[in-house]
Amino acid sequence: MISQASLFLLVLLIIGLMAKNQSLIIAAGLLLILKLAGLEGKVFPYLQSKGINLGVTIITIAVLVPIATGEIGFKQLGEAMKSSYAWVALGAGVAVALIAKYGLQLLADDPHITTALVFGTILAVSLFRGVAVGPLIGAGIAYLFMKLVNVFS
Repeated sequence: MISQASLFLLVLLIIGLMAKNQSLIIAAGLLLILKLAGLEGKVFPYLQSKGINLGVTIITIAVLVPIATGEIGFKQLGEAMKSSYAWVALGAGVAVALIAKYGLQLLADDPHITTALVFGTILAVSLFRGVAVGPLIGAGIAYLFMKLVNVFS
């Protein structure tokens, strides 16, 4: 008999296929294969504890590739810093990193909130062609709103 978790992953895979979202297809498909192969006991705990860090590392590598290839160097950095948009981007990068820091804190302190964040990410990915980097930033934004509510309560 198929488990509820496998059925849920299958539904997510179908949603990914219907939405033509490659990230959701790969994620749900890979997890379903690992589950059906009986490897979830060994692989899932590792992915759950280290997955976000692995994902951030892969994204960081992708962002640094233009530096490694020489497309971006000190000259381009200096030219970019003359632009007001570059300063806005710099500030946004700092803000997002700080928001994500508090998101990690919220997920560690209140893990049950992960369910709502993951569901929100799945909705955004499948319905609005979003990108599944949302749970960490979403947790940070949720943390900020919770603190704001506490200030006014």
